Parts: sequence; structure tokens; C-alpha cells
Amino acid sequence: MTGDVDTTLDDAAAVFSTARRRLFGIAYRMLGSTAEAEDVVQDTWLRWQGTDRSVVANPQAFLTTTATRLAINVLQSARSRRETYVGPWLPEPVDTSADPTLGAETAEALDVAVLVLLERLTPTERAAYVLREAFDYGYPEIAQIVGTSPAATRQLVSRARKHLASERRNTVSDSARRDLLTAFLAAARVGDIERLEQLFAEDIVSRVDSNGAVKHVARVAVVGRYKVARVLSSFAEIFWAGVTTQPIEVNGEEAIGMLRDGELFGVLTVIASDEGLHEAMWQMNPDKLEPLRRARAGRAAPEGSDGSATPGPSATPRS
Repeated sequence: MTGDVDTTLDDAAAVFSTARRRLFGIAYRMLGSTAEAEDVVQDTWLRWQGTDRSVVANPQAFLTTTATRLAINVLQSARSRRETYVGPWLPEPVDTSADPTLGAETAEALDVAVLVLLERLTPTERAAYVLREAFDYGYPEIAQIVGTSPAATRQLVSRARKHLASERRNTVSDSARRDLLTAFLAAARVGDIERLEQLFAEDIVSRVDSNGAVKHVARVAVVGRYKVARVLSSFAEIFWAGVTTQPIEVNGEEAIGMLRDGELFGVLTVIASDEGLHEAMWQMNPDKLEPLRRARAGRAAPEGSDGSATPGPSATPRS
């Protein structure tokens, strides 16, 4: 009898393992947190483990539905928790250098800027958008997952698309963005106000996520070319002392890793258009950076590489 149980659990684990990266990809895009996404994946495994699997006609649909609904629940409770968050909230960066899409067919809803915009959607809108745009689920499938009709699901996705379209910027080429970022770092290091203003769009926004853990950074979003340039200039001498930078890939795009004494303490991502830099997003919350540090340290880097690592989810369920 014990052997039968073990075989059944082995079968359950095998089915779950084929879905794990997709489940993590869905949960991360919905939550913007690798830790919360991993918790959702683990809770999904526990429910799958405790389910009468003999009556489940479509295991993949069951797992996707379970993970999505758990993520919706987490989103609903997260909104009240974030009311006590100190300063701007930004998503937790993930290293995508080894898996650019976290198991999805496209990188949609993965970059930091879109994850910030998704925060403004309702949990159900966010779920429907992620399932449709990032994982290409059909409207009838999404309707069953989120518990609405196909027609209502189309409306959810349509509203999400319109909201994001109204907020998203036309971006420049990768090379032009890289040049802007390089020039920005050079000007920011020395506090060159005039040069910073030349690089900025009129409505630039600078956000620093540290949850109050880092001194000498703004605890509110700073808006406007004049204000952002002066804030960055005022902190330049203290902030950049002893700091080295290196390009790293997070959330499917090039970002800047900031290191002090060889330790990653910040990640900078930007949004740029032909008008200049529109957003500078500084992730400096030590708790949010820890999974990225572990991932980078967990993979031996080839000589001359920047030490990027594989994203958090492992290939098998945790026991």
C-alpha cells in the first residue's frame, strides 16, 4: 500500500513539475514579488497533493486555476499591507538572463514599468490581462479560471489594455536607451544638474523603493525635470561614494546593478523615449534584493561575465 501511495505522489509531482515555471510566471506577474509568487506555487502544490486527482479531468487547468485564484487573494490582502509601506513601492527584480520569459511565450507584463502600471488594476483585471497577454489563454479558459463569463473576461482584458496603453511610453531602441543610461549615470555621479536636465523628459519621475531601510534617499516620488535633477545632485556625494556599477539583466531588460564592497545593494531601471528619461526606478529594499543576490551567487559565472543567475523557482516541489 505504501508503494502505491509513493507512486501516486511521484506521479503528482511529475505533473506539477511540468507546470511549475508557468505557475511561477503567472504568480510573479500578478504579485511583483518572487517570495509571494513562490508561496503561491507552494500552496498550489499542497492543494494538488491533497486533491483527489482521479477526478481531475485537466490537471494543468486545475493547477493554473488554483495558482491564479491564490494570487488574486494575495493581491487583495497585499493592498492593505502596502498602506503601511514606507515610500514608493516597486516590484521585486528577477534575474531573467537564463530564462527571459519565466516560462511564458512572450515577455509581456514582465518588465518593471508594466508591473508598476499593473498595480493600478483590480486583482481580477490583472489576472485576466496576464493570462491573456503573457500566456495566450483563450477567453473561455480565463473566464473559468477567474469565475466570470467570457464576455465579462473580454471586458476585463479590454479595460486593462486601455489603461496600460494610456500610460505606457514609446520607448527608444536598446542602444539609444543604453546611451542615455550611461550618460545619466555619469551626470548623476558628479551631480551635474545642467547635464541631468538635458537628459530628462519634462515629466520625469524618480522613485526609490527602500521601505525606509536606506538613508539619504527620497521617501516620496520626485516629479519633474528641475526637481529630480536637484534631488539627485544633492545626494550625489554621499550616495555614490565607493559605488561601482555593472549592467545586469532583470525582468527581461538591461538594468544597472549598484555595488558597494562587491555587494549588490541596488538596481536601477529606466524608461526612455526620444524626449529623454521618463522614469528612474531605484530598487534598494534589502529584502527585495536578497533573492536576486542569492540567484546570482548560486550560479558560477563564466570568466568576464557579470555573475547573473537563474530566477528563483526550482524545478521540483518543495517538500
